[in-house]
Amino acid sequence: MAFTPLSRLAAALVALTGWAGLCIQLEASVELTGSPGAAVWVMLRYFTVLANLSSALVFTFIALGHRWAARPRLIAGVAMAMLLVGVVYGLLLQGLLELSGGAKLADTLLHKVTTVLAPLWWLVFAPKGRLTRRDPYVWAFFPLVYFGYGLTRGAVDGVYPYPFMNVAKIGWEQTAVNGAVMAASFMVAGFALVWIDGMLRRRR
Repeated sequence: MAFTPLSRLAAALVALTGWAGLCIQLEASVELTGSPGAAVWVMLRYFTVLANLSSALVFTFIALGHRWAARPRLIAGVAMAMLLVGVVYGLLLQGLLELSGGAKLADTLLHKVTTVLAPLWWLVFAPKGRLTRRDPYVWAFFPLVYFGYGLTRGAVDGVYPYPFMNVAKIGWEQTAVNGAVMAASFMVAGFALVWIDGMLRRRR
């Protein structure tokens, strides 16, 4: 895939929005924890932060013209992860915490803005017709590993990243059900994205 000046400029916008949200969140977290190291450790507990970090890195390399970042599977996987961050936030997490100042701005950027910009970039600029039915299984690896990581961290430090993963409150059975539902949703979204990719290719 050859990058056009417009696609690189748009990628830069996606990347800068993501980096801005992460930096603002880091500043807000430092105020709470007292040190940058502790703040980073807390932030890395959340799928939102990891997904936004991945997105910011990929779109930074696209903006800089690095061809390795142009792999359709990579771009589509990042775009889908960001879209699902926004969907899960809107359905399950929005309003659970009272935020203000920098924390509220970071919440808006990382949950509402980047989750629209990344999928929109894929829709407008990514080449279509290059995804396969194997790709959703590859994309599902990221949330699967994260789910295990989040549960492990919660068991060690007693803090679970999200209510639907809080084993201490909802128990292992409900947590397993929630994990299965999330995994199934991710797979369905993945196959839907492959189908959309094929449809857009035929139309073009």
